[in-house]
Amino acid sequence: MKNFKNQVAAITGAASGMGRTLAVELARRGCHLALSDVNELELAKTAELAGRHGVRVTLTRLDVSDRAAVFAWADQVVQDHGKVNLIFNNAGVALSVNAEHVKQSDFEWIMGINFWGVVYGTQAFLPHLKASGDGHIINTSSLFGLMAVPTQGTYNASKFAVRGYTEALRMELELEGAPVSATCVHPGGIATNIAMAGKIDPSLEKLTGVNAETQKRRANKLINVTTAESAALQILTAVEKNARRVLVGPDARMLDKMVRLLGSWYQPLVMRQLKRMNAKSRQRDNSTARA
Repeated sequence: MKNFKNQVAAITGAASGMGRTLAVELARRGCHLALSDVNELELAKTAELAGRHGVRVTLTRLDVSDRAAVFAWADQVVQDHGKVNLIFNNAGVALSVNAEHVKQSDFEWIMGINFWGVVYGTQAFLPHLKASGDGHIINTSSLFGLMAVPTQGTYNASKFAVRGYTEALRMELELEGAPVSATCVHPGGIATNIAMAGKIDPSLEKLTGVNAETQKRRANKLINVTTAESAALQILTAVEKNARRVLVGPDARMLDKMVRLLGSWYQPLVMRQLKRMNAKSRQRDNSTARA
């Protein structure tokens, strides 16, 4: 895909974060948009920002874990725009929980959005992308689709699954000679609201000694490495180059190299750092409580 002008892109999770910045940047390049999210108010704000660039923008309230709704949306996008060239399966949620105590409903919730939402989006749009003659599937995994972190087992499971699914998909499309390609996106710490909006299971305070609000603030600080605007630019450059994988942000690139170099021995390093951070957080919480 040489450029995005006069193309049509569908984006899930477009109400905020990378979804919003992808929409605005694509619009700036002359790409028409079909945007979806569960948050209709913020989705409308994204549409207003993108619409300033003179492209056509359509909106749909969509729960990506609802297979029938995703397929209906894909058909509606083609009906509204005449074609679709790109699907950004970007919607995602976070869950911090001890693997031993995770509720089945919570596991199904995160997999439904982070993994099945990607599968449904891919399957629903793929026939339309082939029909366009120039299609691309962009699936959002994570740095945590390359390495694991304690308390993130469910999130890791969903993002490792996206990685494997997308890499297999890319090779299948090449074997078929299809006019469609696929790119897997691995963002590191991106300055979005995913950490503050994520779920934290109460069992984690017992495991770590750190309360939920402190954990959210710490996570939000840790992910504030790359702006969502910069992430969008890196992703679109990767699509233009037909890259198989894009590591978004310096932390993603550095930690990917660490995992490649050390293999499973990266895990003791992660544990050491996490224990140090938990100790500092407990000291801070205790000092605040005494004050």
